[in-house]
Amino acid sequence: MSDARTEVLARVRQALSDVPSDEKPEDVFVERGYRTQWEQASRSEVVDRFCEVLADYNARVHRVVSSELADRVGRLCREHHLRRLVVPPGLPAPWRPEGVELVEDRGLAISELDGMDGVLSGCAGAIAQTGTLVLDGGPRSGRRAISLVPDHHLCVVEAEQVVALVPEAVAGASGAVRERRAPITLVSGPSATSDIELSRVEGVHGPRELDVVLVEPGP
Repeated sequence: MSDARTEVLARVRQALSDVPSDEKPEDVFVERGYRTQWEQASRSEVVDRFCEVLADYNARVHRVVSSELADRVGRLCREHHLRRLVVPPGLPAPWRPEGVELVEDRGLAISELDGMDGVLSGCAGAIAQTGTLVLDGGPRSGRRAISLVPDHHLCVVEAEQVVALVPEAVAGASGAVRERRAPITLVSGPSATSDIELSRVEGVHGPRELDVVLVEPGP
């Protein structure tokens, strides 16, 4: 394995040997010929598709207006016996339910995250095509670890954050990568894998339960 790794890295270094040290990716134009949006899809169709694909992944989707958000999150916590949640420090106050202990993540240890009932976060975007949440480590997404360690993830998605296709989401996340070197986490349903006999196991690489609260425009 180490010999193969050495060979691969040597080939990468050789391929990059003529690249100036101060060259940035954006300095070289690359033709992008893939689609960037669904041309004939309405906004409501894009959001509906996002919800449908998420449901196919065994995630639960709850569509609310902004005035109902905190109450719905509180109800979900009661239904799933979530009494103690870790939250990113930048989670907006109107999203925070009453009756639940919310612990802001300010560098909590993995052992402390493992002791939480779940995590409540926002996101940086969402993709209808793949039913994917985009987390960028920002004030609402929070540190990558909080979306991987707790067993239950409640994620708030605002309808205007949902884009149709993957390239749109990649373009939207590029600023966080360039400006903050942020690690981008893509979440498509609860964490799941399967063995050679295709026996599905959830919760191996992240939360085994995912509730998405979709906030839509309302009165």
